[in-house]
Amino acid sequence: MTGYFEPQLRGSRWPTPRFKVPLYKRPDDLVTVDLGSFKKKWKGQRVIGKIAENKLIPYADRAEINQGSLKGKKLELFWVDDPVDAFFLHIQGSGRVILPNGEVVRIGYAGKNGQPYFAIGRDLITRGEVMKDEVSLQSIRSWLIAHPREAQALMNKNKSYIF
Repeated sequence: MTGYFEPQLRGSRWPTPRFKVPLYKRPDDLVTVDLGSFKKKWKGQRVIGKIAENKLIPYADRAEINQGSLKGKKLELFWVDDPVDAFFLHIQGSGRVILPNGEVVRIGYAGKNGQPYFAIGRDLITRGEVMKDEVSLQSIRSWLIAHPREAQALMNKNKSYIF
């Protein structure tokens, strides 16, 4: 038997003073290249990015996206009220958004930005903020909530972003 965690976020279809954190759909300019189609020895490897000036370049990382690199492109699916919840939704790859009228909308993985995943729990252990035998989704979440000034910088260390 396996367990599966599906986060539930409070959200809205439009931004409001409460719902400020966007959840984005997969951008149309996100390109995935299957390297195995170029050389057999690269089978199973891929590169993700976007085309700029006839070159494939890396896609924006989490910090760039959080700072607005996708703003104004009409990619927002929902707006949620908690950046920490949005972060864990990206880690899980799917979840549910509970709208103000009680409607529950399931959202799922559509792509990623191709940037490397970074385990922030491991960083918290290295820094002595959380003990190795105590690290869990709950302990990481608790640390992020207890340290709001440092939370976004720590989450941005995980450059991977899920759409």
